[in-house]
Amino acid sequence: MTIPRSGPKIGVLVPYTNVNLEPDMGLLLPASVTCHFERMGGYDVEEIPGSAQMAGLGASDIDETLRLIAGVRPAAVLYGCTSATLTHGPAFDRELANKIERTTGAVSITAAGALVAGSNRLGVTRIGFASPYLGEINDQAVAFLASQGVKTAVRADIGRALGNYGQGELTPDEVFDLALRANGPNVDAIVLSCTDMRATETIARLEATTGKPVVTSNQAMVCMLCDALKLPKPRNYGRLCKVH
Repeated sequence: MTIPRSGPKIGVLVPYTNVNLEPDMGLLLPASVTCHFERMGGYDVEEIPGSAQMAGLGASDIDETLRLIAGVRPAAVLYGCTSATLTHGPAFDRELANKIERTTGAVSITAAGALVAGSNRLGVTRIGFASPYLGEINDQAVAFLASQGVKTAVRADIGRALGNYGQGELTPDEVFDLALRANGPNVDAIVLSCTDMRATETIARLEATTGKPVVTSNQAMVCMLCDALKLPKPRNYGRLCKVH
């Protein structure tokens, strides 16, 4: 079978130990769209990814990375690490997106910004928040979201220190159980943060179980991308994809 490649080219910047963003893009994007990944370093794979490490990744020099991804002439560039900008705050996140746009000439969407945009699109203000991060990063994530009008009513920490590979090795069942701990009567939606967590595969099951919309880093980025480029949104990956 020949798959048409008439759609836009999407550049994706991804931490070099992340193994789940690429397959998620394959699940979420139309077949006519091609994704081109450029991996980012700037952190020690042997360290537990705490606040300092993720902030270091966000602040690392990506000029050469942007030059290389610009070589495919992308219509959009996604910054595929949520915690790298959550740890710096909304102003940093916006400036990074602006830098990517100036350098590549492409639409830019960050994972952290997409979580806010997705929550706003659903009209929710009180969320249940879960991630595989250390507690100190979750503190910053909750503050980041609150500063943008998205308040956390329930928060679920993973409860153990996961290494750079450990976050991506959580099974969909483990992610599902973690997300359920973020649910509660005062929660309007469940937000799952991390581009390397296998949250995309849990969306339909979570929404059916809880009756509430689910927003994930990768799903939200793709929904915002589809809006920006007027592409069809993915089916079967949550209420967010059905909101216009």
